[in-house]
Amino acid sequence: MTTHKEKKFLRYSSQQMYNLVSDVGSYPEFLPWCAAARVNSIIDDGSNQIMSADLVISFKVFRERFCSEVSLSPKENFIQTKYLDGPFKYMNSTWHFNDCSEGCSVEFFVDFEFKNLILQGLIGLVFNDAMHRIVRAFEARADELYG
Repeated sequence: MTTHKEKKFLRYSSQQMYNLVSDVGSYPEFLPWCAAARVNSIIDDGSNQIMSADLVISFKVFRERFCSEVSLSPKENFIQTKYLDGPFKYMNSTWHFNDCSEGCSVEFFVDFEFKNLILQGLIGLVFNDAMHRIVRAFEARADELYG
């Protein structure tokens, strides 16, 4: 099991950060190791949307595609991702955005395990750095779009 939890305060609104993270199709433009992204479908579920999306992750000699169900809750500024198919035994992540006096707080959580023990071992060596790089990539993208 590999988990990471992080809370950051950013100068942007919760709506801006929600919009940035929910734009899965743009991930290859700025996220490290994200080689491709495809939104397969978006279904309205009352006040929420359910997105099916594929991501292709490239890391060293490994290139893996995985499919996730992304629950988008714009009124709550909350995004939850559930793994459907690919190289993981399981994978879950959440993003929660709350406005505060000078922008918003961003809470990110991810929990996963690869099926491939070699890949799990490789990511274990660089996991904390990789998660920080991913969060910093979202921050840099916010600076680019909204700064």
